[in-house]
Amino acid sequence: MTLHNPTTFSNWLAPHSLEWYEQLGILQQRYEYSWASSLTEPNGESIFDELVAQSIVDKKVLDVGCGHGEFTLKCSLLAKEIIGFDVTNHFIQTGLNNTRPNASFIVGNTKDGLPFQTNEFDCAYIKKGPTSAYPSLKNVVKQGGSVIGLHPGDASGKELPLLFPNLFELSTGTPILDTIKERLVSSDFSDAAIETINTIEYFETPLDILKLRCFGQQPSIYESLKEKNLYEITTIFEQHATENGLPITFSRYIVKAII
Repeated sequence: MTLHNPTTFSNWLAPHSLEWYEQLGILQQRYEYSWASSLTEPNGESIFDELVAQSIVDKKVLDVGCGHGEFTLKCSLLAKEIIGFDVTNHFIQTGLNNTRPNASFIVGNTKDGLPFQTNEFDCAYIKKGPTSAYPSLKNVVKQGGSVIGLHPGDASGKELPLLFPNLFELSTGTPILDTIKERLVSSDFSDAAIETINTIEYFETPLDILKLRCFGQQPSIYESLKEKNLYEITTIFEQHATENGLPITFSRYIVKAII
């Protein structure tokens, strides 16, 4: 049973590359997952959301990598003022179309720095956004201000290449964690810590596995894989699924830092 390798398609884009984000923005106008799944509680996402909610009350806040601004606008209910910053113009336009009086959105690339005044913000957070922002945050967040980050864990979906060989790529080591550590060292924060939160994500159907793999890609890739491999994927899925769905490791790194 050989599954097709989707990276061999000529129009495949490397996930989380600038081109991939631009394409996702054009396709969806929102950074929103297309698959159906459920998470055990608590998980890295819910823990992060609670940490952010506790830290932003009545403060001026920077949301780095804000996507289409859904979480930014939710946080605007607690913050004094909040600015969402993202590299993808189509996401920012969605945010601008739904904004609130104390929320605004700016397009920019963190690799070029952050276009804000020194000590402009009381605190900042990065929800699955670019780690390249960390070194610049020391300049724009006030001394003693908090920075909270949420990033995919290296163990996330570790079962997928074993269950669905060739469809998913096998990765080794901890490249995401290593990058975060490197960014934090170069940021020279007063204090910084990384916590790993591992829980379970249950995928509801075999098609949700395909939607995960093809997230942000051209629909033609999804349709082709569906035609070629859905039977095999369904067979594997049904062999390993529980009554809650197919259990896969859901891992997140949470960064807690003080400027």
